Amino acid sequence: MIVLGIDPGTANTGYGVVKGDSLGLVSLVECGVIRTRPRDPLSARLSEIYEGVAELLARHRPDAMSVEDVFYAKNVRTTVVLGHARGVVLLAGEQARVAIHEIPPAEIKKAVVGTGAATKEQVQFMLTRLLRLKSVPQPSDAADGVAAALACLMAARAPSAPRPRAAHR
Repeated sequence: MIVLGIDPGTANTGYGVVKGDSLGLVSLVECGVIRTRPRDPLSARLSEIYEGVAELLARHRPDAMSVEDVFYAKNVRTTVVLGHARGVVLLAGEQARVAIHEIPPAEIKKAVVGTGAATKEQVQFMLTRLLRLKSVPQPSDAADGVAAALACLMAARAPSAPRPRAAHR
């Protein structure tokens, strides 16, 4: 099973592609960020995010896409703008006809570390252990995308665990 994990953002959208085999082994296929130019209009930035995610979907043909669910920032504008980025990511997944799972940040942390209150450093440490990496995926937005993919993959393998909320399909 191949899962594309996305950590949406208008400046940097992190992504990670994780593959799991029938023996339970997981591996990192690719990770990185889709960067947009801060001075560009929001519509241009959203277009870049959409095109970047669509290209990843076409290249990797994942079985599922895991998108970090909305968190509520103290700044309402930040939350609304993040919603726009999530919207174009979800649109790209829907158009590619891939199963979409929206997972809250605390559930991603719990799946990867064992507690929803884990720190970013704890999540990154566990990513290196679980995926047998020599170093933490960089930048941190990419690591967050990898964590989202890994959480979805782990949930798919644990029949007794609560499943991530799936949109459609």
